[in-house]
Amino acid sequence: MPRPEVLDRIKEAEREADEIVAEAEEEAEELVAQAREDADEIREQAREEADAAAQEQIQDAREDVEEERERILAEGREEREELEARAEEQQEAVVEYVVSQFEEAVHAQT
Repeated sequence: MPRPEVLDRIKEAEREADEIVAEAEEEAEELVAQAREDADEIREQAREEADAAAQEQIQDAREDVEEERERILAEGREEREELEARAEEQQEAVVEYVVSQFEEAVHAQT
C-alpha cells in the first residue's frame, strides 16, 4: 500500500475516532443532564411526599387534641353536675345551720 494511502487511512481513522469521542462526550453530557433532571424530580417528589406526610401528622394531632379537649370538657361538665347535686343536697342543711347560728347570735345579744 503506498504511503499516501496509508496516511489518508490514518487520517480517516483519526477523524472517525474524533467523531466517536465527540459523540460519546455529547451523549455523556446528555446522560448527566437527564440524571440531574431525574434527581430534581425525585427530590421534588420526596419533598411533596414529606409535606403531605407532615400535613397528615398535623391533622392527626389536631384530631387527637380535639378528642382530648372534648373528653376534658365532658369530664368537667360531669364534675360540675356532681358538685351542683352535692351542693343542692347540702343546701337545706346549710340554711338550717345559718339560721341557727343567726338565732343564737340574736339570743346572745338579748
